[in-house]
Amino acid sequence: MFAFLKKSAGAQDAVAAPSPPPPPELSWRERLKAGLARTRAQFGGQLKSIFLRGKVDDELLEALETLLISSDVGMEATQHLLNELKTCAKRDRIDTPDGLQKALSDALHGLLLPLEQPLTISAQRPFIIMITGVNGAGKTTSIGKLVKHFHAQGLSVLLAAGDTFRAAAREQLQAWGERNQVTVISQESGDPAAVIFDAIAAAKARGIDIVLADTAGRLPTQLHLMEEIAKVRRVIQKADPSGPHETLLVLDANFGQNALQQVKAFDKAIAVSGLIVTKLDGSAKGGVVAAIARQCPKPIRFIGIGEGIDDLRPFVARDFVDALFE
Repeated sequence: MFAFLKKSAGAQDAVAAPSPPPPPELSWRERLKAGLARTRAQFGGQLKSIFLRGKVDDELLEALETLLISSDVGMEATQHLLNELKTCAKRDRIDTPDGLQKALSDALHGLLLPLEQPLTISAQRPFIIMITGVNGAGKTTSIGKLVKHFHAQGLSVLLAAGDTFRAAAREQLQAWGERNQVTVISQESGDPAAVIFDAIAAAKARGIDIVLADTAGRLPTQLHLMEEIAKVRRVIQKADPSGPHETLLVLDANFGQNALQQVKAFDKAIAVSGLIVTKLDGSAKGGVVAAIARQCPKPIRFIGIGEGIDDLRPFVARDFVDALFE
C-alpha cells in the first residue's frame, strides 16, 4: 500500500514538472535578416569573393556589375553604386575586402535613405488611405496588418471593400475586420467608388480616425481599369476634397524590375504617395528597392517579410542594408 502511494506521488510530480521555456522572440532586425535570406544569398553571398581582390579594378567592377544587375538592382542604380564605390575607394585609399564591402554598403544606404519616410497621419479626420496594386500583390493582407499597426497607435479604423469584382476579396477583408474588430463597408456587387464614398460618409458620422480603402487588383496595361481607379480617386475627392490623404501602391518583391513599370503607371493614374513592398521573404529580388530609389523614387512606407500580422513594419534603410550584408 505504501509502495503504491509513493508511486502515485512520483507520477503526480512528473505531471507537474514545468515545461521548457518558449524560445525568445526574434527582434525585428533578426526577422528582417531572416526574411531577406534569399536576396542575401544571391547578393551578399558573392560579394566576399568579388572583394577578395582588395582593389577596385576593371575585373572587380565587371564582376560587381553582373552581380548587382542579376540581383535586380537595375542598370541605373548599378552604375550609381559603382561610381560611388570607385570614388570612395580612391578618396579613402581602401584596399581591403572589408573596407570595400563597407564602402558599397554605405553607398547603398545613401541611395535608399531618401525612401525612408514613415507614414505620418495628419490631423485630417477621417484620414483616407487608398490602397492599390496588381492582382496578388498582397493588398488585402497588407490592409489587415495596417489595421493592427494603427490600432497600436490608438487610432480607430474603418475598412472600405472597394474590390467589388472578386467575392473572395470581400470575404478576406471581412475576416480581417472581424479579427481586428473593425467595421467593413461592403456590397456584393456594384460600383467600387460608391462603396468607398459610403465608407467615408460612415467614418465621418462615427468619428473614425482612418479609412482604409481597398481596390480591385489590375495590371497597368488594362487601360479601362486604370481609368476606373482614377475615377475612384475623383469620387474620394468629392466625398472629401482634401482626400485621399495617402495613396499606397502595394508591390510584390517577386516582380523585380517589372515593379518599376507598376510604380510609373499607377503614379500617372492616381498620384502614388507611398509604397508597400511585400513578400521580401519569398524573393531573391530585394535589390529592386535600389532600382526604385534611382529610377522612380517614392517613399517606402512599409515592407513585409511574412504572413504574420506583425510582419509589416516601416522601412528603415540601415536595417534593410545591414540585413543584406551581414
